[in-house]
Amino acid sequence: MRKTFLFMDTVSNKVDAKGRVSLPADYRAIVKELNSEIVCYRSLTAPCIEGCTEDLLEKLAAEIEDSTDFFSQTQDDLTNLIFGDAKRFTFDSTGRIVLTDKLLTHAGITDTAVFVGKGRKFQIWNPENWAKEEARIRTEVMKKRPVLNAGKNSGGD
Repeated sequence: MRKTFLFMDTVSNKVDAKGRVSLPADYRAIVKELNSEIVCYRSLTAPCIEGCTEDLLEKLAAEIEDSTDFFSQTQDDLTNLIFGDAKRFTFDSTGRIVLTDKLLTHAGITDTAVFVGKGRKFQIWNPENWAKEEARIRTEVMKKRPVLNAGKNSGGD
């Protein structure tokens, strides 16, 4: 059976003057287990940083190529904004990565970063912006009360 690796939890970590921040220990363990690297880029939809393993980014590249025309404006736009912006990060012996000024500025992060697990990817937020976004999300989900079809396709009841 294939082991599943999911980025989970919400963790706040200090950011030092050089942009160094500790990657949560669980996230580091996933990266190490998968023998991959962390890749981060500016979110296309929110004032935060998107992060994932390089493996997932490779799958995204294939999906973009498979679902759009190679010479289309859509493919050009997506690949420019994601891959033209993405940067590989390795963590040091203490588990820190050094976020670029471009990423920190986009997310409005100064002295604290909030890591938010999203399954196969994660986001890094300014604490105040994350608090507002989390409140918005909770309000929307409680209003809509989404129904998931968990287990229906896997033979579950």
